[in-house]
Amino acid sequence: MLGAGATLALIAANGPAATGFAERAWHEYTINQESYKIRYGHWDVVDVPSRFRINAIHAALLHTGKVLLIAGSGNDEKNFRAGTFQSVLWDPARNTFREIDTPKDMFCSGHAQLPDGRLLVAGGTARYEKLTGDVKRAGGAMLVKNENPDAPRTFPAGTVFVGSTGKRYRTLLPVLVPRAKKNVVERTDRAPKKVTVTAAQARVYVEAVTDGERGITQTADQYRVQGLRGRDAQDLYGLAAKLGLDKKDFQGLKDAYEFDPVAERYVKVDPMSEARWYPTLVTLKDGRVLAVSGLDDMGEIIPGKNEIYDPRIHKWSPGPNRYFPTYPALFLTAGGRLFYSGSNAGYGPAHAGRTPGLWNVDTNAFVPVPGLEEQDMTETSASVLLPPAQDRKVMIMGGGGVGESHESTGRTAIADLRAPAPHYVPGPDLPQGTRYLNAVLTPDDRVFTSGGSSDYRGKRGSDILRAQFYDPRTRAFETAAAPAVGRDYHAEALLLPDGRIAVFGSNPLFADKDDTRMGVFEKRIEVYTPPYLYRAHRPAPPTGPLRAAHGATLVLPGTDAGEVATARLMRPSAVTHATDVEQRSVALPLANRGGAVAVTIPQDPSLVPGGWYMLFLTDRAGTPSRAAWVYVR
Repeated sequence: MLGAGATLALIAANGPAATGFAERAWHEYTINQESYKIRYGHWDVVDVPSRFRINAIHAALLHTGKVLLIAGSGNDEKNFRAGTFQSVLWDPARNTFREIDTPKDMFCSGHAQLPDGRLLVAGGTARYEKLTGDVKRAGGAMLVKNENPDAPRTFPAGTVFVGSTGKRYRTLLPVLVPRAKKNVVERTDRAPKKVTVTAAQARVYVEAVTDGERGITQTADQYRVQGLRGRDAQDLYGLAAKLGLDKKDFQGLKDAYEFDPVAERYVKVDPMSEARWYPTLVTLKDGRVLAVSGLDDMGEIIPGKNEIYDPRIHKWSPGPNRYFPTYPALFLTAGGRLFYSGSNAGYGPAHAGRTPGLWNVDTNAFVPVPGLEEQDMTETSASVLLPPAQDRKVMIMGGGGVGESHESTGRTAIADLRAPAPHYVPGPDLPQGTRYLNAVLTPDDRVFTSGGSSDYRGKRGSDILRAQFYDPRTRAFETAAAPAVGRDYHAEALLLPDGRIAVFGSNPLFADKDDTRMGVFEKRIEVYTPPYLYRAHRPAPPTGPLRAAHGATLVLPGTDAGEVATARLMRPSAVTHATDVEQRSVALPLANRGGAVAVTIPQDPSLVPGGWYMLFLTDRAGTPSRAAWVYVR
């Protein structure tokens, strides 16, 4: 009988096609061996009915155990023009799916877990970008002025403004212009009463009524509002600089929604004051949510105007003013400060807002954290708060040059935020330069990383079919089973309550190594089963759902204190664009209460913000139980 090597040699003699088939067959045989799974884990492609296959741009785990996948228009302008916006709710335990009515284009929005278990989704797409040459109508930003101190004025979408040369421009969105500010200086013996009026203003995007170069205005001009007469025509007018046919970036939305995981529907809440596309939403220690950065309703990056959402009253208020590139990675840490790792995605100048540092949201003080090598290669990098969160160490991994750069890096670095003067120190390199890396915390205090590409959006066939675990204790990477599906731009990954890891999406620019065929959005879901789930025994899971206050001790009936080595409280992910600032793994002190496990919730809300968490117990081999859901109030 021929051995495997002799069989492959014999098949190789019959030509390359046969050799390729044999190698694939042997690989398939190898990865399905139990010994291989125990060492490296295993990937499976989920069976998704065709009607539920969407362009997953965002993914969030809810406390019901289901995963909300948000496409919005899914980076497909045809969907945008048709008003086709999609979300799908996936139950990984039963592998069932449900389509969710999606009221706005939440493509490239931001999201955060709220204390009551709802998911806040804010921002999205008001207009798709138009590259130079594709722009058919001149347009740009217009300031609409109001000199009437007695009344604000709302102009609907489609309002026409007429310039001094007769050129006409139409608003694409409604605009509310506040009333003018009246200042009264009372009469004195030496001077009469004096009244001054300062015009109020609001910005709106306008587009020429006519196509082509006839709609271009090269110089600044004042515009009258078509249809207004008398005093209104004097008080209300527009001002704009050049309105041309140059590139038009994506425009953001002001809309905000809470997704109710029990009713399984979006609930509209108070809109933001700024439209945002590519924003980061990060939970603060008191349960409020800070919205940072993004492109506004002009398609321009927001110059530091941040705002805070209060879930108790469902309204926004102004936040501290600080500039960041889009989708900045901000992590809640001790005292309620936020650590900006330097990771970001997509938009912003190369030398502004890219310095890592600790940000005090209350005072707006920002202390730079130095030492990061290749600081110009942080775009499309991944960042995580390393487990356990009490160690206050943040790791940045991979990344690339600004914009459509071909460059990527395998650099990793770690910042210890407990140090008197925190700074980055080099970590172990990734196997190769990687952009769009997915990074997921696991219950055994490791970080699972997978996918990405070595070039911009997978160009030149650069998707990386590789996965690995990073162990903070050994400061080393360990090889894991390789995925079958390439993942680059618009891919996400998150931890499931049963300990598996689900991976979604990917939006390659091209479908071949020569960059000649346009890419197709990857709709398949792939699930990775780590090696720890191929062991013979798992600890008994806690019975849930459970509720506890900060500082309280929970006794977990049905558990065996003799087999449990660690307990971890893990916050569910809300991830997009390689940015997941929600996930964290908190170590819980253990005690034996009559043979059952007892755990204590930390008192510090900057370590454990209020909300729903997965509670995993692990044995001495690092094998996790299934998670129980715990509500921390």
